[in-house]
Amino acid sequence: MRMHLTSAAAALLLLAGVGAVAAQDVVITPEQDTVVHEYVKKKPLASVKLPGVELNVGTALPDTVELQEVPKVKYRVVVIDNRTVLVDPSTRKIVKVYD
Repeated sequence: MRMHLTSAAAALLLLAGVGAVAAQDVVITPEQDTVVHEYVKKKPLASVKLPGVELNVGTALPDTVELQEVPKVKYRVVVIDNRTVLVDPSTRKIVKVYD
């Protein structure tokens, strides 16, 4: 009986871990990409310098970086080192870097 409980507990933890990883995946639709591109074209943003910060998905930006709201997209945008970056405003983590 104890073996069954241990196996069940391990399976439950494994499934919970898989769910947590899946929840972290960010899906940006082609329509959202188009909205972001059009927004940046119409409202060019000044580029911000952030020495020592790597522009990678998952990198959290400091609170000093001002994020701009994009209509119809839940994420915010900022231009860092002349690269447009999409950021989750709740975590301030980068979800996409545009080249």
